[in-house]
Amino acid sequence: MQIQDYVSAGKIASEVRENARKKYHVGSTLFEICESIEREIRQKGGNCAFPVNTSLNDIAAHYTAEPNDATVVKDSDLLKIDLGVQINGFIADTAVTVCYDPSYDYLVQAAESALKDAISIIHAGTKSSDVGKRIETTVKDMGGVPIANLSGHSLEQYTIHAGKSVPNIWSAGSFSFQSTEAYACEPFVTTRDGLGFVREGKVRNIFSLATRKRSKDDEANKMVDFIWKNFNMLPFALRWMVSEWDEKTARLLLAKLVQEKIVRSYPILVEANNQRVAQAEHTFIPQDNGVIVTTI
Repeated sequence: MQIQDYVSAGKIASEVRENARKKYHVGSTLFEICESIEREIRQKGGNCAFPVNTSLNDIAAHYTAEPNDATVVKDSDLLKIDLGVQINGFIADTAVTVCYDPSYDYLVQAAESALKDAISIIHAGTKSSDVGKRIETTVKDMGGVPIANLSGHSLEQYTIHAGKSVPNIWSAGSFSFQSTEAYACEPFVTTRDGLGFVREGKVRNIFSLATRKRSKDDEANKMVDFIWKNFNMLPFALRWMVSEWDEKTARLLLAKLVQEKIVRSYPILVEANNQRVAQAEHTFIPQDNGVIVTTI
């Protein structure tokens, strides 16, 4: 386990997240926000572990800007900025919710407090169900509802979702955190009018390589080689392809690769009752006597 690479990635991710938290995003487009944050990650010596997610309001996760996305952030929006940094494939995954409407501050505070409370009880051997219970209790005590079918996750080299889920509610199934693994904890919180679940939306603009099998289309195979060389098995955005192909061609090639199941696409995740959602996230490595939070 490359703890130093996890820690180095976390340092960059933390600095970039805090800069994003402080910045006034109203009037900026989602394209400008994503491109600016990704540029900052590279300038600090990291690589993007996935496209920056800029999910607005009832979209809980998995929205990244389209090429030249003209969506403008308004002062009534709840903007979740989820970013990832990787060094040699070892990942730091972190998120912040930016809110300019005081009536939704409690959602942001509930997500941040739940994350802090969850981290405070983690060490090697802690049960994941206890973490889910702590998150659920904190969120409900602060007037929110946790999103039950979103969770944190274990991390491995070049793998963001490595098989284990860190729940946001108490759950019967459980595992014990290990000092040989890294994890992300990410409470998602909605209002009391929310159902506390997300559903898949129609938009799919984040992708990843599912297999390196070949297509019968030579140009599609060139795209597969480009993806593997630049992103390995990590997620990528259409925005990242337009340096090599024009947007129309890139869309057609990606659609072909998705149809052939060489590339997978990820749908946006929307709160089931269209209520607003806040998110907070850290990456951590459990220890015998506590926890290393790489993105603190």
